[in-house]
Amino acid sequence: MQKRSFDLLAALFGLLLLLPLLLPLALLIRLDSSGPIFFRQQRLGRDGVPFNILKFRSMTVAGSDGAQVTAGSNARITRVGRLLRRSRIDELPQLWNVLKGEMSLVGPRPEVARFADPNEPVRREILSVRPGITGLTQLLYRDEESMFPPDCDVERFYREELLPRKNRCDLYYVRHQNLPLDLRLILYTLIGGAPSLPHDCGL
Repeated sequence: MQKRSFDLLAALFGLLLLLPLLLPLALLIRLDSSGPIFFRQQRLGRDGVPFNILKFRSMTVAGSDGAQVTAGSNARITRVGRLLRRSRIDELPQLWNVLKGEMSLVGPRPEVARFADPNEPVRREILSVRPGITGLTQLLYRDEESMFPPDCDVERFYREELLPRKNRCDLYYVRHQNLPLDLRLILYTLIGGAPSLPHDCGL
């Protein structure tokens, strides 16, 4: 209840505070390329319940409906979208997901069902808490799009190389979560960088 109350208050305050920024961003997205302002994609939430995550659209409409993993060199990323993704501003609409109770400010990274079998023991433990806008995995893999080797099979590399490492980071968070840790992760999200850990989470 303490975490949920904090999420509600912080998300509501954040949306009100950021409203003057969100409206110009929405206009820039519409001017940069045709299509909707927001991108919606189904992800797995707490206990494996699916929900539609909300982001600012950063790719062309055709690109938004394609592969579910994106490398940084993807030509379908728009000019404005590249800036949004680099700064993580495209994630701000997820404050609405937090208000709805589908996400938390801090938690494991919300994954698409294609890469996250809710029946697997590791995934079941990760899904025991709400996914987060930010978190340990999100910070440590802030530059994930640059980790893909040139000309690789993006989805295969993600599934076989990156996803197991990210799962270990998410498990670490689930097993050690507390309010001081959440506050540290929020601080690192705002100022940049990532916290030091007793182990490297598989990096």
